[in-house]
Amino acid sequence: MRSRERSFNMSKSYTLDEYNSARTVVGDAITELGAKDERVWLLTPDIGWGCKDFKEQNPDRFIDTGIAEQDVVGVASGLAYDGNIPFIIGMMPFMSMRALEQVRTDVCYPNLPVRIIANYAGLTGNGGSTHYAMEDMALYSSLVNMTVIAASDPTQLKQVIQKSLTYPGPMSIRMDPGKKNRVIYPADAVFEIGKGYTAKEGTDISIIACGEMVDYALQVADQAEEAGISVRVIDMFTVKPLDEEIVLKAAEETGRIIVWEDHLMKNGLASAVADTLADHTVALKSFKRFGVPQVYPGFGNPEQLYKLYGYDVDTVLAYVKSLF
Repeated sequence: MRSRERSFNMSKSYTLDEYNSARTVVGDAITELGAKDERVWLLTPDIGWGCKDFKEQNPDRFIDTGIAEQDVVGVASGLAYDGNIPFIIGMMPFMSMRALEQVRTDVCYPNLPVRIIANYAGLTGNGGSTHYAMEDMALYSSLVNMTVIAASDPTQLKQVIQKSLTYPGPMSIRMDPGKKNRVIYPADAVFEIGKGYTAKEGTDISIIACGEMVDYALQVADQAEEAGISVRVIDMFTVKPLDEEIVLKAAEETGRIIVWEDHLMKNGLASAVADTLADHTVALKSFKRFGVPQVYPGFGNPEQLYKLYGYDVDTVLAYVKSLF
């Protein structure tokens, strides 16, 4: 177990493998930015989490539009036109679909620095198909100028939010419900938007994952190691623009690639990786996608749904072992 204590650059120290609320991290990070930079605004379509401290400290820079995702994007774009940096906290199923036209036309077309941070991405929240965001990375990745992020742990999430202040153009940051997230990186880990991060070295096979699947990929790597299989884990937290260099290096050095995402297997991270390999005419020993198939899932907790649709830890581990 990774149990060394590290400073988390907040009000306390965290132990690796400890759980923390990503919602709290988001709220703290935006509040800290707002205290330093008066261009920072916080907007929400009736979402309460992460907003309390910023609202209390900066009431004149906080806007709640009510349940109106299209409106909140329009207001944010107007603020950005005026030289501000608006952050929106919302729910991904609705920010990525109900407000898609406004994100495309009002934010991406003029290339404005609006940051959309939205939870309930993937098959999380037990809300059924209407409340699962399993298409968001595909939709947002298709938008010109949009940067797409799927942060894997609280350390990374906070750093991405901090660095987004100076990153050009619009950005989407997806997350699970954000109530309980395991810390997998120490506070001194350094992440660069647009670059993949090697979470674990390996020589036999590479797992390229994003979001919560990175934690699961590390579990697979640890268990596979007991069977003598060396698994490289690449945290591709920036889904767009994709770090092609780290993909090609993994292909050359390990020859086998798995892509694992809590998203439709088509048109998400796996498709971006496959496009890169095809564009560079890379021949692999094996390539496998794990994620949501072409179905509208029913109700269930994430672990049940991951198992049902074949992208849980046990299924991926069994596949890895079958190759050797």
